[in-house]
Amino acid sequence: MELTTDQTPVLLLRGLLRESRHWLDFPALLSEKLKRPVLTLDLPGCGMLNQQRSATSVPALRQQLQHQWAKRYPQYQGQQLHLVAISMGGMLALDWALDAPRQVKSLVLINSSSAGLSPFWHRLQMRNYFKVLLSVLAGPIQREELIWQMTVSSALQPEVLKQWQQWAIEHPVSRINALRQLWAASRFRAELRPLCPVFIVSGLADQLVSPLCSVALANQLQAPLLTHPAAGHDLPLDATGWLIEQLIAHLAFGHESELRC
Repeated sequence: MELTTDQTPVLLLRGLLRESRHWLDFPALLSEKLKRPVLTLDLPGCGMLNQQRSATSVPALRQQLQHQWAKRYPQYQGQQLHLVAISMGGMLALDWALDAPRQVKSLVLINSSSAGLSPFWHRLQMRNYFKVLLSVLAGPIQREELIWQMTVSSALQPEVLKQWQQWAIEHPVSRINALRQLWAASRFRAELRPLCPVFIVSGLADQLVSPLCSVALANQLQAPLLTHPAAGHDLPLDATGWLIEQLIAHLAFGHESELRC
């Protein structure tokens, strides 16, 4: 398949308590395949911005991200961008596409959810309530172990877990920011469909958020649903190659002449 020469950037957004480094080598691999810039941002309160205070609503968090986008990547201002986002990042991406319909060229939502479409015990599966509470209260070493248990379905990769733990020590997410992000995500509602192409991607082995949430989002947004039978919540880690193949073969990146906002 011949790749487009269009250089529309791809922006990747992570979810709760995660930073841009949690994409691992996914941005570099995707950039190489697509022959275009693949960029990342940290949520306020996470990563390099861990000293900042997270907003308590998705629209306010989205505004923080948009300001950061303009400040960090001034060379891309005035251009369109593709948004690929996971979990709460998907809520932020959808809100971004609704707020700036001419800016967002396509939208990929991975293992995301919405209040009003799915019950709370689907948006956060009941088996993990105690682990989520512990992860908010625990220190960085135990927190990352708990997050791995809830979000990764493939075999333990000790070297990757150690990276996670080291990042959590270097840039810890405060308990108050963790709670502020949880509150923002819990209240988000996907009520409108953006103008650009939307694609929903789901890992059917997701132990944190029920795959039924992706089904509900796909129905609400009238969007195609792509599923991986064995991937968990952190689908880019569990099925890196598969996800890149889907982005190239099925999504707007590979058919930009056909799929326009």
